[in-house]
Amino acid sequence: MQKNIILIGMPGAGKSTIGVILAKRIGFHFIDTDLLIQAQEKLRLQQIIDTRGLENFRQVEEQVLLDLHTEHSVIATGGSVVYGKNGLKKLGESGVLIYIHVPLLLLQQRIADMGQRGLVMSKGQSFQDLYQERTPLYEKFADITIFSAEQNAEQVAAQIERKLISLGNALPSESHANRE
Repeated sequence: MQKNIILIGMPGAGKSTIGVILAKRIGFHFIDTDLLIQAQEKLRLQQIIDTRGLENFRQVEEQVLLDLHTEHSVIATGGSVVYGKNGLKKLGESGVLIYIHVPLLLLQQRIADMGQRGLVMSKGQSFQDLYQERTPLYEKFADITIFSAEQNAEQVAAQIERKLISLGNALPSESHANRE
């Protein structure tokens, strides 16, 4: 069985954008777990957080991960996925976890709509606090870390593809063509 490719990282790291490009490059399906949550709950992420609280959101997110059964997929996860140990463990067993690392200052520049984005943050917690809390978790769980500060989404997707090929991960044969 070919493995899934699971993208983890902070909100604003570009997981969804990179994931779509990567899926096209290697011929995999693309799944965004935030969109699965919204479809299941029929609410935007921020609405779930505002009306039901952080703990309920994390429970819903973890259950969506536990219920996810897919192969040959690039999966973009929500930034809070690292809090759901069972869901993350299941994802890790289904494929390779890739941490898209972006420096804090760049993330802060990218996230202009924090209030509507569905950030899983405690009251009074700053984005910097969140970054400092989550970064060690992403590093702990990642099989591969990709540093993406100076690259656009297409370049990051190409870097991931090259890294997977160099590590001997099975990708469809057409992905070995030079697409840069």
